[in-house]
Amino acid sequence: MIAYRQVGESFIVARHQPALLLDYARSQDLGGEQLLRGTGLPDDDPPAAHVLLAPQQYLQLLANVMRGLASSDTSFMLGQQMLPGHYGALSHALLQAQNLRQALDILCAGHARLCPLLTPRWREQSSMAVLYWTDSFGAPSQLPALVEMHMTAVTAMCRWLGGERLPWRYCINRSAPAHVEQHQAHLGSDLRFNCQFDAMLIDPLWLDRPWPRGNALAAATALQDVAGEAPALVPSLLTALYDYLLDNIRLGPTLEGSAAAFGVSPATFKRHLARHGSHFQAELDQVRAHVAIHLFQVRGYDNEAVAQYLGFHDATNFRRSFKRWTGLVPSLLRDALLRG
Repeated sequence: MIAYRQVGESFIVARHQPALLLDYARSQDLGGEQLLRGTGLPDDDPPAAHVLLAPQQYLQLLANVMRGLASSDTSFMLGQQMLPGHYGALSHALLQAQNLRQALDILCAGHARLCPLLTPRWREQSSMAVLYWTDSFGAPSQLPALVEMHMTAVTAMCRWLGGERLPWRYCINRSAPAHVEQHQAHLGSDLRFNCQFDAMLIDPLWLDRPWPRGNALAAATALQDVAGEAPALVPSLLTALYDYLLDNIRLGPTLEGSAAAFGVSPATFKRHLARHGSHFQAELDQVRAHVAIHLFQVRGYDNEAVAQYLGFHDATNFRRSFKRWTGLVPSLLRDALLRG
């Protein structure tokens, strides 16, 4: 049975990421009821060591900060201080990472502790390495801010640990804002908006370039200590379902089969997904779209090959479905990918 966490489950240590939010907000003279409304947090500074928050409380705190400060740089400034963080052995392992490859491995393996609201995944191909992000607990209204935070966090961490600014390319699944100065200042100029997923791309040559702060023994020791944090690393329902669907995408996953894999009835599974603001078809469509984009961009598949890979009867049905998933016909997306 697949283990997972739900949006109402309290497991985020208040002294970790939430404390960073609180500290930054108070440094900008935002405090009191406006800051803590709806979070269930007492007005303690810092939060008590035993206090744990549910994702919905953390999301509410983030919403309060973004709304209260109403500044275009808030998400970027929060991201600057997010990683490696002070989150136990995982943070220490990141500090000692020998190169980008090891840092990405640690980040993805420990995402439930290091970045609980978004899930990072990375894959390497001959021409590029891709780090992309998916929503962990259902926060569509806050995804733009969360993506800015997390992309900034990885960019800043790599620049610090690697001793130089890495040539990331950024694909962002939203329309371009009226002003992109903050994106350019904190991320760089190689930005593409209106993408179909949120991703950071880099030449694989950078993956194994030694980092000056890296320490093989210290990193190995820290990673051994991570084993003791295993209970904290259980993924969210949406993350676990994404992984399950990705592993089984060629087998035609169904609601009933997925519910069984998670050890619940289809009706209960529907209720769990509804509490995360989603439903099974939406999650399946997201994974299918991401797989199709990967096949177009990396493997150079045409419509017929992608349709066959995903189990569609013909390319026409695939084209119709792809437009429903993304708002684009496959040919337009392929052209956009080639221009990138």
